[in-house]
Amino acid sequence: MWISTRAQYGLRALLEIGSRGPDPVPLKEVAEAQRISQHYLEQIASALRRAGFIKSVRGAKGGYRLARPPEEITALEVVETLEGSVAPVGCIDDPTTCWAAGTCATEELWRQVDHAVREVLSRTTLKDLIERQRFFALKEQARVTV
Repeated sequence: MWISTRAQYGLRALLEIGSRGPDPVPLKEVAEAQRISQHYLEQIASALRRAGFIKSVRGAKGGYRLARPPEEITALEVVETLEGSVAPVGCIDDPTTCWAAGTCATEELWRQVDHAVREVLSRTTLKDLIERQRFFALKEQARVTV
């Protein structure tokens, strides 16, 4: 399993939008704050909007805001939306892709890896990530003021 920049940036974009509260956030600000290409972020935002994670607000003070509360958005949902399966090998999702499925000594290992990754991602909400980001910001602020 390899998590691409698409999923990484998608989570970071949601984190940025969610941490700003209910007001719409222009995509340009998200791109600048997260150091992501605005063009690439537009593609990701389009997928996030279609999946119901964000909604767009038109107008002079427009931008994007979360479509659901951050405690209802899991990292697993976002990664699977932007990546597809998080399974480390194809036979976990589709046994017909491997001639040795069901008789392979490594299959159980890959199932355990898949289960562990899904467990961590499914129990991590966007709210958790927002709170973690606030902690890091406070920690950095304290370090700078000392």
